Amino acid sequence: MQKERLRAEAAVEPNPVHTGEVKKETQIIAIYGKGGIGKSFTLSNLSYMMAQQGKKVLLIGCDPKSDTTSLLFGGRACPTIIETSSKKKLAGEPVEIGDVCFKRDGVYAMELGGPEVGRGCGGRGIIHGFELLEKLGFHDWGFDYVLLDFLGDVVCGGFGLPIARDMCQKVIVVGSNDLQSLYVANNVCSAVEYFRKLGGNVGVAGMVINKDDGTGEAQAFAKEAGIPVLSAIPANEDIRRKSA
Repeated sequence: MQKERLRAEAAVEPNPVHTGEVKKETQIIAIYGKGGIGKSFTLSNLSYMMAQQGKKVLLIGCDPKSDTTSLLFGGRACPTIIETSSKKKLAGEPVEIGDVCFKRDGVYAMELGGPEVGRGCGGRGIIHGFELLEKLGFHDWGFDYVLLDFLGDVVCGGFGLPIARDMCQKVIVVGSNDLQSLYVANNVCSAVEYFRKLGGNVGVAGMVINKDDGTGEAQAFAKEAGIPVLSAIPANEDIRRKSA
């Protein structure tokens, strides 16, 4: 009975976006967490480290703020897919990969973007962005890793797309020792579990504890949730200033 109810609830989700077959050698990882918790900081450093190890890495910012890649590019914002697509459409020109994908220090990066404040649905913007990526041949680019940076404060189906549609293999949750970040982390873990009950294959790889003050709340949460702690980054004012 419960299984039927879950399937009925899932039926009202947005229509699936055709994403093609994911190549086995490409690992797609989505990262979620409370706004301002350090997702972009974590992924910028992770993608840079992977690139230095010889991996071909693509970092995609999936937050309407479009600030995921700014740390890699010295504070400069990359033109977003949504904005570029709109301008090209008005000009009657096709979108080329070079218009939306940029490279620095070995890391390929792009921003999906979103509507202006109060002028549209951010989740729908994410869906439109992935549709365009598919048209550009997203799954034929031969990356070793594709890292997706999502905000985790909302329950919108568009932002939950990678979990709901098996677009990634693993999810990494970023949190700290404060209640709000752990609340968001718990929501993300619950969403993963929800779709696994419906036959989904996405799993939680673990948790990154950022701004760790040593009080242990995040460690206790991870233990209770049954997920490993991948790394604990200590609270450090110098690190905070350099990543701002």
